[in-house]
Amino acid sequence: MTSNTTDTLFAQIIEAFNNDAKIQPARMFGSSGLKVGGKVFAMMVKGDLVVKLPRERVDALVGAKLGKYFDPGHGRLMKEWVAIKPKAHAEWLKLAKEALQFVVTGL
Repeated sequence: MTSNTTDTLFAQIIEAFNNDAKIQPARMFGSSGLKVGGKVFAMMVKGDLVVKLPRERVDALVGAKLGKYFDPGHGRLMKEWVAIKPKAHAEWLKLAKEALQFVVTGL
């Protein structure tokens, strides 16, 4: 998929959250994302959707080959972040909603 395609897919996720005043645009690791309560829960990084989820859920998604552990570029994998490839874009909105609930629960 091209960068324009993944940008369009992420724009659909942003649009899905437009009616929630608690959700705001965010920047993290130089990437566009979404935050709630000052905490980022979803972002686009190099064409992948990156979401914050419980470690066990991240492990399950990686085990199912739906995603990979997120490395922000300094060689250290982040335990509660998973990068989901564009080929799994059908799951993106569901995972973004799941990430929102996870982050809201921790606030």
